[in-house]
Amino acid sequence: MPDTDTPTDTAALDLPDDAELHVLVPSRALGEHLEQVSPRVRAHRVDPAAGAPTGDAARAQVWVPAGGSDIPEGFLEGLPDLRLVQLMSAGAEKFVGRLPAGVVLCNARGAHTPATAEWVVAAALAAQRGLPHFTREQDAGRWAPGTERSLVGARVLVVGAGDIGRTVGRMLAGFDVDLTFVARSARDGVRATADLPDLLPAADVVVVVVPVTDETVGLVDAGFLAAMKDGALLVNVARGVVVDTDALLAELTAGRLRAALDVTDPEPLPTGHPLWSAPGLLLTPHVAGAVPGTGARAFAAVADQVQRVLAGRPPVNVVDRY
Repeated sequence: MPDTDTPTDTAALDLPDDAELHVLVPSRALGEHLEQVSPRVRAHRVDPAAGAPTGDAARAQVWVPAGGSDIPEGFLEGLPDLRLVQLMSAGAEKFVGRLPAGVVLCNARGAHTPATAEWVVAAALAAQRGLPHFTREQDAGRWAPGTERSLVGARVLVVGAGDIGRTVGRMLAGFDVDLTFVARSARDGVRATADLPDLLPAADVVVVVVPVTDETVGLVDAGFLAAMKDGALLVNVARGVVVDTDALLAELTAGRLRAALDVTDPEPLPTGHPLWSAPGLLLTPHVAGAVPGTGARAFAAVADQVQRVLAGRPPVNVVDRY
């Protein structure tokens, strides 16, 4: 689940007073939730893979794609009145640069934040204390005591200083970590990515939680990993393409670095891929945000955006505009 900044200079969608707001939704539950916001909302459940919308659905000003979905060819051409694409996820890389002129792209910033940050802390703590190793020993019926690392007092470098990154920092505060934030540009309390070569050698744990952009694809490459200290832990909860998989595999196989990944490249990870058996790796199948409350928070984010549109207010959590 990557962090994004929110531009603040987007105008309202200028919906005429008392006009109906037609919203394309991926589920009946979300449609019913949005129609409770206002009698002006008309929700239309659609499957983009089935082709362009017809009838009243083709009048939609707002489209809410299903999580993880893409834009089928020809789908947007059937929506001449589309003004806003509202995602239910934080990641927006499948939509950036692909929307028609006049359409605003927004994400559900914050909906996945608590769960994703919690996963980072859980994964880092489990990896530092050797819980994956001890679980395997339990499965084998072996009593194998040993001394592992600690998260308490560790030097933690969080690459990504947005909503999720900041929440990770707050959750880690109870472990008395030495915390450093990194973002694209420096600001108060945040170092710039240009400083990474100086920061990486001192970090015990490096957390990556950045959006997918041209600048972040392959950010964690062989040079990045080589700069990390022996025995350090890489935690990736952004997207798999942010990390060079082959370079990471080389470091894991050599036993020099450890990693905790919720995302991989490729994804889903195919059967037989060497990451499955890589030493020093804690791996989960892109589930960091998958807790019971996430869906409700995503629904609430969409409903809030719909209310803003109806009230003539500018949208929030804007990722891009066209």
